[in-house]
This record gives sequence, structure tokens and C-alpha cells, in this order.
Amino acid sequence: MQSFNSLDKTLLALRKQTGEICRLFNKSPSKGNLKRIKELFAQCGEGVIIESGFHCDYGNQITIGDRSFININCTVLDAPISEASITIGDDCLIGPNVQLLAVSHAVNPTQRLNKENFAAPIIIGNNVWIGAGAIILAGVSIGDNSVIGAGSVVTKSIASNTVVAGNPAIKLKDI
Repeated sequence: MQSFNSLDKTLLALRKQTGEICRLFNKSPSKGNLKRIKELFAQCGEGVIIESGFHCDYGNQITIGDRSFININCTVLDAPISEASITIGDDCLIGPNVQLLAVSHAVNPTQRLNKENFAAPIIIGNNVWIGAGAIILAGVSIGDNSVIGAGSVVTKSIASNTVVAGNPAIKLKDI
């Protein structure tokens, strides 16, 4: 995991600017405001649909493939460092209230006082369905064609063609 200080003045300003773009989109999810959201991303494919309630911290390390759908109230805690990018493949379905959390804090209380954030990438393959309310943690990769059950907390990487569910998410079956 890479670390960064989210209280850095430059990062505070960037989060404030990104937050305002998200706020405008969520208040009025027009094509113009959706375009502003997509312009935050490192890359956004063709035919991507993002419903209102979307929030990200920075956006500049998020990549979304073609024809992916992000349902209402998606939270993406992303980091401003390339070593902790968030990648969503082609043809993904992201359910309502899903959280992609590439950022975390130190467990050690002394380290936590320094307010350092730790981040690791999240990679979501192609044709993945993430059910409503699922949480994907930092450092997780989800293979192509996999299904993450609603309400799951994914703490470890998931192989392609796998159905997982639970807290923590466990393999239910192969597809």
C-alpha cells in the first residue's frame, strides 16, 4: 500500500473541487454535469451510464471501460496516486449503494495520529456484476464475469467466473 497525506493543502483543494462537481451532478444529473464527472476520470469509455448520488474524492486515477453502468449512490474513495488506481472494466454492472474503497487508515493508533492515508488499487474485470450495497476494499482484484452478491464485503481478490457473497465474501460457486 502507498501512503499519502489527505490533509495536504493541494489535495484538500482538489477534493473540494471534485466534491463540487459531484454535488452539481447529484443535484442535477444532466448530460452537461455527467460530462464534467467523466472528465475527472483518467479514462471513461463509450456508453458509460452513471446515476445520481455518485461521489469520488479525486477522480483522476479512475478508469471505466465501455458500456458500464453505475447505479445510484456509488461511493468511490480514490487516491490521487497512480499506484492506487481504480479500474472498472467493460460491461460492468455496479449496483446501488456500492462502495469502492481504495483508501484506508493505519490500524496502529500512533500512526493514525499522523493522518496518513494508505491506498492500493482496485481492479474490476470485464462483465462483472456487483450487487447492491457491496463494499470492495483496497488491493482487491475481481476477475472477468464474476458476481459479487448484494451486501458483500470483498476483502480478498476474486478469480474470474466466480460467484461470491457474504461478510467477508466467500466463494459460493464457479460460473
